[in-house]
Amino acid sequence: MDPRSAVLTTVALWEGGDAVRIVDVPLPALGPGEVLVRVLLATVCGSDRHTVSGRRSSPSPSVLGHEAVGEIIEVGPGGAVGDDGGALAAGDRVVWGVTVACGDCDRCRAGRTAKCRSVRKVGHEAFDSAWPLSGTYARHLVLPAGSTIARVPVTVPDALAAPAGCATATVMAAIEAAGPLPGRRVLVSGAGMLGVAAVVAARDAGAAEVVVTDPDPGRRGLAARFGADAALGTAEPVGEVDVAIELSGASPAVARCLDALDVGGRLVLVGSVAPSPAVPLDPERVVRGWLTVTGVHNYEPRHLRAALLLLDRTRDAVPWGELVTPAAPLVDVAALLTGPALSAPRAAVAP
Repeated sequence: MDPRSAVLTTVALWEGGDAVRIVDVPLPALGPGEVLVRVLLATVCGSDRHTVSGRRSSPSPSVLGHEAVGEIIEVGPGGAVGDDGGALAAGDRVVWGVTVACGDCDRCRAGRTAKCRSVRKVGHEAFDSAWPLSGTYARHLVLPAGSTIARVPVTVPDALAAPAGCATATVMAAIEAAGPLPGRRVLVSGAGMLGVAAVVAARDAGAAEVVVTDPDPGRRGLAARFGADAALGTAEPVGEVDVAIELSGASPAVARCLDALDVGGRLVLVGSVAPSPAVPLDPERVVRGWLTVTGVHNYEPRHLRAALLLLDRTRDAVPWGELVTPAAPLVDVAALLTGPALSAPRAAVAP
């Protein structure tokens, strides 16, 4: 008998619909290159709320959750390395990438590991699969060999670090896709967690002007506190911009972004991750205006490191702490997933 099987951890097991059960399960023995992490703080991404509400499909039962910061407890045989190439060890405080890629398929070889043909994702794997402890709504999770794992600077608090592996890293991928920003006029569509982070990242990248649109006045006020030059309602005129980053996923918002692009403008779509009405596209305007429309889904390993560096550079410049609620216990996960949205963009859980 494996002595590890007698050691238990606690998970919030999602069983479909709004059913979430707190259960104790054995910790598995680690395979080569695997890493056992104790979750210090997890944040509740909107995609998990969409899963529980039925807007997004995911296997069940499973342990949901993918945004978190944790402490390494054990590294499997052969060891594991972080994104900086250094050996990982017990006691390291880390964040990790959402996707785990094979590294060998045509997409991985082309540098699109987030779209690996056999991709696995933190918090998206069935509990009866080979990776049962994949989610962060738990006291522990196991990161498979090949995971992107980054040590967190000591100067970055848990509440800032936890969303880095999803929201902040995705924003950094969008900023990269937007191209050079010094002197550029940037429109950020949507002022949720990603939108506010995008304001900070665009400013940090040298944008001359950052305008935010959102229907919610509270979110607009939040965007202003994070450095937006203007925070407008969705019916207010935006003016011409060089870059638009669309994070809401709403088809009317996509259309507004297209309409706002000046000659040579670039639209980066990020929020359109669920079926929605089609948006008309005038090909003549695209051609004559030298417009570019591109999409970003998840991110590459370099964007996780870029997210941590952004958080470290700006930790005292903007009120990052306003984005995350005080931590609730693990038993409250069900209420956080199914209850009304909280005032802050991210609810926190301390398993």
